[in-house]
Amino acid sequence: MEWLRSILFEETPIQAVIIIAVIIAVGLGLGKIRVKGISLGVTWVFFAGIFAGHVGLSINHDMLLFAQNFGLVLFVYELGLQVGPGFFSSFKKGGVKLNLLGLGVVVIGTAMAIAMSYGFGLPMADMVGVLCGATTNTPALAAAQQTLQQVGLPVSATALSCAVTYPLGVVGVILGMIFLRRFVARPADLAVPEHEDANKTHIDAFKVVNPALFNKTVKEAASLVGVSFVISRLWRDGKVTIPTSELELRENDRVLVATTEKDVPVVTMLFGEHENEDWNNDEIDWNAIDSQLESRHITVTRPEINGKKLGSLRLRNSYGINISRVSRSGVQLLANPGLVLQLGDRLTVVGEAKSLDNVAKVLGNQSASLNDPNMAVIFIGILVGLLLGSIPIFMPGMSAPVKLGLAGGPIVAGIVIGRYGPAWHMITYTTRSANLMLRGIGLSLYLSCLGLEAGGSFFDTLMQGDGLIWVGLGFVITVLPVLIMGVVCLRAGHLDFGSSCGVLCGSMANPMALTYASDNIKGDDAAVAYATVYPLGMFIRVVIAQLIILLTL
Repeated sequence: MEWLRSILFEETPIQAVIIIAVIIAVGLGLGKIRVKGISLGVTWVFFAGIFAGHVGLSINHDMLLFAQNFGLVLFVYELGLQVGPGFFSSFKKGGVKLNLLGLGVVVIGTAMAIAMSYGFGLPMADMVGVLCGATTNTPALAAAQQTLQQVGLPVSATALSCAVTYPLGVVGVILGMIFLRRFVARPADLAVPEHEDANKTHIDAFKVVNPALFNKTVKEAASLVGVSFVISRLWRDGKVTIPTSELELRENDRVLVATTEKDVPVVTMLFGEHENEDWNNDEIDWNAIDSQLESRHITVTRPEINGKKLGSLRLRNSYGINISRVSRSGVQLLANPGLVLQLGDRLTVVGEAKSLDNVAKVLGNQSASLNDPNMAVIFIGILVGLLLGSIPIFMPGMSAPVKLGLAGGPIVAGIVIGRYGPAWHMITYTTRSANLMLRGIGLSLYLSCLGLEAGGSFFDTLMQGDGLIWVGLGFVITVLPVLIMGVVCLRAGHLDFGSSCGVLCGSMANPMALTYASDNIKGDDAAVAYATVYPLGMFIRVVIAQLIILLTL
């Protein structure tokens, strides 16, 4: 068995890969265990790493740092890439309120950590680790460790204080939500709210009875109002046609229009008469409306189309078709000429069969090609993120500059590239499964190495010195802000219970608690609120972890 001993204990590249693989496999296996609906999920990888370190397993320190940092960068960049398309739009009316409530959780927890440091006489570096563990925010820990190294201070105590407080950081949020549900939430808060998206594409039929439109072209009619709409079909003299922008409207023409629900009253005033038939029923057979026309879904898969405006393709005039809607990540968008197309967009196209075949060739419509992620853009984005994270930001009164670091730089780059990449003709599309896999690999690498590094002295730290004090203070930092802001969300913020839980989980960077909330609360409000709050919350915590160290040490 000498060969087995050498593989496990001699610090070689093969040994490093084997130990990390075993830790991840065991941790993910344990993560599938549920007790009364509660699962710690990928967090078990962290605990498996701690146990491995405790029993004496270790790997080359340089290899450990590489795997840990690469995993962190991959995780946060892919996370930013996923939430980027909706990140900036989340700051509209609803998103602003959710983010302000989430920032309340961040501010209360941070203030408590600083006060406890002075009140209990604990080093601020230790309390930063407690804060990171209590909020299950490993990117903030990485940023704090980088800052400590930058100013020449040891990082071991910060990592250990995070390690011993992390488990109750996961459980504390779940316990807080259980308490809020039982003692604070009212029956109305637990009901699943009905959402009306005013920007959702809406289809209606109208009759042209407004004299101001008689003998006006479709283009001229559209210029009379300040809203966007698309006429997908026109009935005249018993025939159905697809109108071009130069077609003249006549009295009593019937038109099928795609617009947004909030703009229906304006479009009704334009055409004059709104017909009562429901054209938004999912069971409508669009191909049965006229035997000469078909309605078909065509997917954008040609890289050359990525980032181009829909109007620049001139598909309507070239092929005699009409595009009424564009589906992107499950969201229905109005097909106006200024819409920037992205790989993966699914267009609803109406026209003759031959014309639709030609349009499919232009757009690609080869869905299988989307299964291969564009690896070049992923690594270009990581490179940009690392450069961005290395830029020093000088602030008055600080001895050292603030940096976004390995955690902050890549997530900012991911958010920006995810949002604006297609407009820059960057192919950022990846399937959801590919994104989740890359994020999972990155997070598993990071947690396994983090646990392995802390495991050697984890239990000694827990039972001696300040270990138990860290655990107690960390639990208070976890639970108290959750309870306070949970009440604020439900009472002052007038949020339903699902959205409140999403805000709490997102601001605490706790995907495990979100899993519990999603499994026990009907609807997807918790997930939507989590996605809205998480990016800003994580970014703020990364910066705060560095500021605390630079301002107090």
